[in-house]
Amino acid sequence: MPHKEPQNQESLSQSQWQRLKRRYELILQSAGVGIYGLDQRGYTTFVNRVAAEMIGWDLKDMVGKSQHAILHHSKEDGTPYDVKDCPIYMAINDGEVHHVDNEVFWRKDGSCFPVEYTSTPIKDEQGQILGAVVIFKDISERKASERAVEQANMELESALQEVNRLKRQLEQENKYLQQEIKSTHNFEEIISRSPKFKEILRQVEQVAPTDATVLIQGESGTGKELVARALHNFCKTRRERTLVKVNCAALPANLIESELFGHEKGAFTGAISRKIGRFELANDGTIFLDEIGEIPIELQPKLLRVLQEGEFERLGNPRTIKVRARVIAATNRDLELEIKKGAFREDLYYRLNVFPIQLPPLRERKEDIPLLVRHFIERFNKKFGRSVKLVSQRAMNELTYYSWPGNIRELENVIERAMIVSHGSKLDLGNSLPSKSRLAPKKEIPTLEELERAHILKTLKLTHWRVSGDQGAAKLLGLKRTTLEARMKKLGIQRPF
Repeated sequence: MPHKEPQNQESLSQSQWQRLKRRYELILQSAGVGIYGLDQRGYTTFVNRVAAEMIGWDLKDMVGKSQHAILHHSKEDGTPYDVKDCPIYMAINDGEVHHVDNEVFWRKDGSCFPVEYTSTPIKDEQGQILGAVVIFKDISERKASERAVEQANMELESALQEVNRLKRQLEQENKYLQQEIKSTHNFEEIISRSPKFKEILRQVEQVAPTDATVLIQGESGTGKELVARALHNFCKTRRERTLVKVNCAALPANLIESELFGHEKGAFTGAISRKIGRFELANDGTIFLDEIGEIPIELQPKLLRVLQEGEFERLGNPRTIKVRARVIAATNRDLELEIKKGAFREDLYYRLNVFPIQLPPLRERKEDIPLLVRHFIERFNKKFGRSVKLVSQRAMNELTYYSWPGNIRELENVIERAMIVSHGSKLDLGNSLPSKSRLAPKKEIPTLEELERAHILKTLKLTHWRVSGDQGAAKLLGLKRTTLEARMKKLGIQRPF
């Protein structure tokens, strides 16, 4: 079939041309996108139905008026959009096609919507620019979807940051717990029949379920950490969390603030990464500040703030961190004396001393020495593969008479040394006790309790540990059997293994 050249306007009749023009208009009106035309001045020459519906203007109100002034006069934030910067007008000026997808058109009611549009110049046969045609569509749904994706990405990033934060905290906790697992403690459980220590345990049971700050005082080696662990474990709301221990005496003064409160990367020389402080690790749990008397005076106000307000800042970060940590402190120092010397803040002392617990030294609970000796023998039997079962009365007397300046920790060390040199079934003290212990019974003024104990032991030895009967110790001492047994229990006198 031969190809026919399209007829030009001159070869069409007026009626044919009108029909063709009407067909073109129907095509424009049927298009699913907004279309409008502009003349060389940027004034509107035609608008299709979809465009009119999207922008809310009537055709009669738009034709012959500046398109830019009607629907493209401002940016999304409301700032004016200069006509010389408008890509639609650039198409008229430079004869190039311009495609845009990051602007808005304004409706008649004053609202706006995001659009994607293409402005194409209209040229005659000689290339003279007559105007432009703009094809646009509402991309509100696409932008909303993009915003939703962006919001989801932001939430995902935030969630990932939180996961990483919790991961770092868990790693810090695991690292701390591994250090705790490697450390050794004075003994596995509280061992005592001393009336003084039973009173301590009663106090522990009373205060443990509360959030009250506890100050444990006592000589070195009296079991302050053990009592702190009991306080933590007896609290149902905190015992599932970590008990975080800080030995304030073991930390250099320039690092203790970082250990307690943490630091950001670059906060000081050597801070190569963020570090979570011990207070943050102890959130919802318990923090045990051992040797609290060693805290530098310049750091004490920050510690006081944590106790009062439950908040602090990491080194290098002004953001305030809130914590809910139960504080237990311990010291072998006389804090009231330290206050007088100007080494400890009085307000911090009163904030710590809400519930004081004073631990007695071992020399004031001698009835516990035989129990502790047996406990340590059992422990070191397992550790060294020994089978020690017996302790001579002489050895037990030496252990009981000794004043134990190092308290339970020193007793543990002495038994460990003795177990190392003991190879039979009997404990061999050897030179395990300091030499001055041999002179302990000959000290200038023994106490009445020591004299009474020595006299009862001597009598029991003479009777071969027979308590009752005509040849028993009770008869020789002029006491009832029950009275002698009560005295023996009080003085910690037990028949040797």
